[in-house]
Parts: sequence; C-alpha cells; structure tokens
Amino acid sequence: MSAPTAGASPAAGGALLEIRGLKVVFDGFHAVDGVDLTVEQNEVRFLIGPNGAGKTTLVDAITGLVKPAAGSIRFEGGELVKRREHQIVRAGVGRTFQTPTVFEQLTVLENVDVAASFRLGLPQLLRRPRGATPAVTAALEAVGLDALGDAQAGTLSHGQRQWLEVAMVLCQGPRLLLLDEPVAGMTGEERLRTGELITRIAGEGTTVLVIEHDMDFVRRFATRVTVMHEGRILTEGTVSEVQQDETVREVYLGRPRDARGAGAAAEVAS
Repeated sequence: MSAPTAGASPAAGGALLEIRGLKVVFDGFHAVDGVDLTVEQNEVRFLIGPNGAGKTTLVDAITGLVKPAAGSIRFEGGELVKRREHQIVRAGVGRTFQTPTVFEQLTVLENVDVAASFRLGLPQLLRRPRGATPAVTAALEAVGLDALGDAQAGTLSHGQRQWLEVAMVLCQGPRLLLLDEPVAGMTGEERLRTGELITRIAGEGTTVLVIEHDMDFVRRFATRVTVMHEGRILTEGTVSEVQQDETVREVYLGRPRDARGAGAAAEVAS
C-alpha cells in the first residue's frame, strides 16, 4: 500500500519545524516553559515524558489550539504563532488526537471525503469532486481500510478508528503529521501495523512527530527521541542514548505519584 503523496515540499534535508523559546501559561502555570525544538524533514521524532510534562500542550500550540505566551513556531520558514487553526492546517500541518474524532454516522469513505475539503478555499471547495477521488482512495489504501469504505465508522474497532483518523489527515497532504498516542488501546498486531504505517509515511515525504508512552513501541520505531519534563526539554537523542541517560531515569523513577510515568521509567531502564 502507498500513502498519498504530500503536497509540494522543499528538498529533503534541513529543518521543517523550528520552535524557539515557546511558553504556554495557564493561570500562572507554565505548561510549556521555554521549549526549543527542531524537527528535520522526513524525520520520525518521538516525544516522551511523564504525564503533565507538556507534550500535548506543545502539540496544541503548534496546531493553534492554544496560544503561546511567548516564543516562535516556524514551519517551513513561516511563523505559525497567531495563525488560526484552519490556516495552520492549510499550511500543511495535520494531527490526530488521543481519542479518535471520526463521524460515526458516516461511512469510512465519507469521513475521508469530508476531511479532504479541510485545506481547500471556497472556490476549490465548490469545484471539487466528491466520493472516491484519487486522494481519498490513496488515503484509505495507505491505512489498510480500502475494503471498508462503505462501512459505518461507528462499527469500526478502536484501532481501525485510529487508522481512519490518520487517513482523514493524510488525504489533506500534510508535510508534518502530529500523532498523539496513536497506539493507545491497540492490540499488539495493531501496534505493529501502526508503526509500519508511520515508517512508511515518513519514507514517502511526510515528517512525523509522535507523542507516545509505550516504550516498546518507541524502541522499535523511533529514530530520534525528545524527552519532556515539567514543560521543558530534558534531553534528546537516539533511543539508545535516551535509555542510558541518568537524568531521564531519575525523572521517571523519581515520581511515584505518577504511576504511568513510573511504569514507563522501568521500561526506559530495561
């Protein structure tokens, strides 16, 4: 299966996303506190850290769901801060959420067809064909749901809904795909298929940034890992480098009130 080709993108290599001095503040609490982050083109970057580290808030800032108090978010050289959500989508940034947001009463194909219109302006929207267009078909084939196009989305399994949401983003031709815990609640086989999908998407020209807690999944599919803690970047490196970092072990193991984080720590250290 082949993922749909992303929109026109710069030549391979170089930074696609550059975040500098980013701060997000809620009622005096610094959820993101001076983050600097660079993600290269065609990279698969994993973002890990204990609950409350600021990972999802960081992605929310990139996509315009929350407004930073300070800092810069540059995508392909253009500033995203102060842009509206739909403008960021049209710029080429797509995301999925921890809980799949699909239209349960529509068919699988109809869900992707609706999503395909998100990046279009009104003139294009009025002229666009409907139904199984090449972009819609390619997106369904990429995630392995092409045989279920006529199925009602509400009948899909949890893993299939996650893949459907990925298809809904892919059909928009993003150059940056943000995935928030894409394998949460999946079976082992579904996690494997999802990892292979992420690798294939990146190989075909879309940069992928993944928030994830499943360290087995991270070890298997990450090329580079960024660790967040208390709103800041703690460290970055390969999976092996992060596993050997004593500060990372201390942070995970040093928070017994966060059972999930402690569990992740044991996995990091293993």
